[in-house]
Amino acid sequence: MRPILPLTVLLFLLSACTFVQERYPALPPGPYRAVLELEDNVIVPNPKGAPIAEKVDLEFEEVTEGLLPFNFSVVYETDTTFRIEMRNGEEIITVPPKDIQYGRDQRAGRDTIRIDFPVYDSHISAYHEEKVIEGVWVIHYRDNARIPFKAYFGKDHRFTTLRKEPLADVSGTWAVTFGTQEEEAYPGIAEFTQNGNHLTGTFRTETGDYRYLEGTVQGNKLYLSVFDGSHAFLFEALIRPDGTLSGTFRSGRTYLTNWVARRDPAFSLRSPDALTQMREAAPLDFRFPTVEGDTIALSDPAYAGRPKLISIMGTWCPNCRDEAEFLKQYLAENDTQDLAVLSLAFERYGAEDERSRAAIRRYQENMGVPWPVLLAGSSDKTAAGEALPMLDKIISFPTLLFVDRNNIVRRIHTGYNGPATSKFAEFERSFAASVAELLAEEAPAQSE
Repeated sequence: MRPILPLTVLLFLLSACTFVQERYPALPPGPYRAVLELEDNVIVPNPKGAPIAEKVDLEFEEVTEGLLPFNFSVVYETDTTFRIEMRNGEEIITVPPKDIQYGRDQRAGRDTIRIDFPVYDSHISAYHEEKVIEGVWVIHYRDNARIPFKAYFGKDHRFTTLRKEPLADVSGTWAVTFGTQEEEAYPGIAEFTQNGNHLTGTFRTETGDYRYLEGTVQGNKLYLSVFDGSHAFLFEALIRPDGTLSGTFRSGRTYLTNWVARRDPAFSLRSPDALTQMREAAPLDFRFPTVEGDTIALSDPAYAGRPKLISIMGTWCPNCRDEAEFLKQYLAENDTQDLAVLSLAFERYGAEDERSRAAIRRYQENMGVPWPVLLAGSSDKTAAGEALPMLDKIISFPTLLFVDRNNIVRRIHTGYNGPATSKFAEFERSFAASVAELLAEEAPAQSE
């Protein structure tokens, strides 16, 4: 005969099960491994087992089949509210409870969840049951931009659980060339740190860095990815016998290019202070609207005789967000006297669309920037250049203008090497020096 459990034990077990369900009404807490499907994996009919043309003589075998992995954790703050912490290398991106909705689709009879990335104007919408979440990542500012998404509870690896012995340690600095024969090549610098199979790093280019990347080295191949609500980057490469790297770079479902790299700690990119120039040494001036309908001009009395920082940016741009976080911290920690800051937002929806104003409102609410953000125009770089014709071109968001008390542009810094790069400390020092020079100059005499 089986032993009969005491009634008190049975009641305790039942109440414990009920407590768990009530405490975690949506996703169970803990780690998740997620993937974005960057391509449709169509099965090619091959009844005779003959070689398939598109699979023959591949220079690089894409073992991940277009899956971009990333990691996140569900952390409950109360019995009914939780935050999501996405991990990319050293960076933790927190999605607060206010940006997470869950409920029940009565018609489908399934539990649902929506995760919003309000600053980047995108969201994940999915069904969930037991240990699996399945849905789509939706990018609002692109037509029909829906990338399939899946996540699995209890898994914390990124690319693979394998531990193949790496062919090489790729730690260090690499000179990189991106591009195919059909497109214009552009240079970059890879900065890698490898610890066994684990790999982290970033790529620096002349228009900005690719932020925090995390991945693995398995045998003679390396893999890196990042997802932050805006960037969806996947890098793969073959470690060749001669020590060089050759691989592919995907950005979402819309961009695929090749890249090659060689070790070169002395390789450098052009100076970010030499990429954008003023057409003439005339005082800077512009006039753009706020989302409230007011107009702000650099010639307004509120800015007369003050040094200024003008950030040419977009609310959709992660590098711009990094720069804004840096500016916020600098203003909070330093005596900046009468320094003024203005952001000129060039948006995906253009200057006339209400969705651009809504994007700026969300940006201001979520970022808490203490300076005005003006709606300057479209994110198309040619259109942005036309909105600021005193500059010879706009090649990167962000671009930062250091403007003196007489509205003369003293320095133009193109792109942004953020905290994921080795150049961030150098930028901090040069930024502080430039601001100190602006503040040290005497204010122009006021006309009577």
